[in-house]
Amino acid sequence: MSKAERLIEMMITINAKKDFTAGELAEEFSVSKRTILRDLQELEQAGFPIYSEVGAAGGYHILKERILPPIVFSENEAKAIFFACQALEFYRDLPFEQETISVLKKFLNCLPLDVQNSIMQIQNKVVFWVPDRHCDSPMLKSMFQIAVSRHAATIRYSSTYSERTRTIIPVGLYAMNGLWYCPAYCTSAKQIRVFRVDRIKEILEEKPCPKGKYPVPGSIQEYLEKTEMENDFRVKIQLTDIGVKRCESECLLARGLKTLPTGGGIIDMEINHAALEWVADYLLPFGNNAAVLEPAELTELIQKKIYELYQHYCGS
Repeated sequence: MSKAERLIEMMITINAKKDFTAGELAEEFSVSKRTILRDLQELEQAGFPIYSEVGAAGGYHILKERILPPIVFSENEAKAIFFACQALEFYRDLPFEQETISVLKKFLNCLPLDVQNSIMQIQNKVVFWVPDRHCDSPMLKSMFQIAVSRHAATIRYSSTYSERTRTIIPVGLYAMNGLWYCPAYCTSAKQIRVFRVDRIKEILEEKPCPKGKYPVPGSIQEYLEKTEMENDFRVKIQLTDIGVKRCESECLLARGLKTLPTGGGIIDMEINHAALEWVADYLLPFGNNAAVLEPAELTELIQKKIYELYQHYCGS
């Protein structure tokens, strides 16, 4: 094994061990302790975060912010990383916003100039546009850590109609249309509710949650898949050509949209009860470009909203 190969293998081993002695490494790599000490000195000079402690119980340790060992990427793999990161570029808040900027700068500077230019061309020609919602989520990083740690949190939450204190056990986080959402078990409602992270004004308390105490899905993927299957209403909506074009850009309704050879289209799908009011609000500006065929509950909801608007603007 060459010296360069040994140093790379050593970085991988050190990252796995976190705590070690020079003697342990010497035995593992079949070299002298003096050789290991020289190798460790070179790694420290290169910026690898090692610190040593003297004495009988001493040895070497890795700092909390460890540096990962080098990884070799092909040109297309490097482009794929930048392409994936670009999907997050227009989100106002990210759990690792500063770290994302830092790692991309470091990565880009290590690439050959022609590959850098190629990546710049990709960035100039392809973009994952996310609407700017003008909603800051200052609690995003904290909620991310709470969800990953499987802790409970007492939050001050500002809903559409009021501001309340709630204790929640997050399932996880997901982003959609420029906003971050946190499905969580609410101890006061005794069921899972979806909280918008930008509406979490303050985290009052965080504490470990006993495993199995609350009916919380094991992963955010499990929750989302289950939500798609648990639908309460079958929705059928007749659309004109204008209505079709407007619905094509909305991810929820576009799933059930079918265009017709004769013109226009129809939405035929199932949705859960929580989405019914959202659909009513979304369809309200469509006017006669949309006609609800079923369910009756959706028609009644739209009628109620139209009446409230009439009373607001035309009522005496």
